[in-house]
Amino acid sequence: MEVVPAWAPAVGFTVLPHAGGILGSNIIKKQIPLWFETLQKPSWCPPNWVFAPVWGTLYTSMGYGSYLVWKELGGFNEKSLVPLGLYAGQLALNWAWTPVFFGAHKTGWGLVTLLLTSGMATATTASWYNVNKTAAYLMVPYLAWLAMASALNYRIWKDNPNK
Repeated sequence: MEVVPAWAPAVGFTVLPHAGGILGSNIIKKQIPLWFETLQKPSWCPPNWVFAPVWGTLYTSMGYGSYLVWKELGGFNEKSLVPLGLYAGQLALNWAWTPVFFGAHKTGWGLVTLLLTSGMATATTASWYNVNKTAAYLMVPYLAWLAMASALNYRIWKDNPNK
């Protein structure tokens, strides 16, 4: 008798990253009109409506990638400790950025958090490449977005020293 349907882990891993995004969105929704709109931003800053669908896509992609790695390595075990541990670490850092940047208005610490996230995400991608190339490739758009987000966070930090 099957206790967990075969599709459940794929769905669970794919949906998991969205949990932090959903919780963070409550902070963001409050802070956009009160704080974020008052900041000087570079001309290349994407419009606010772009962020939710981009993050939704990136969370889905990385979540499914984590499932592929988990499945390839036979679940949670010694072999999966490093690739899934790195993934969990970068995801926790990713989720921490919103309360730091939007919640506490700490743009400099937000940048530090993003740079740490980028490093952990890069390490995650490298470790996944040896396990499942598709999973690693699913991280590439996320790495590109983190680079853009880091540059944007840097400009906001530099251009708004008193906020």
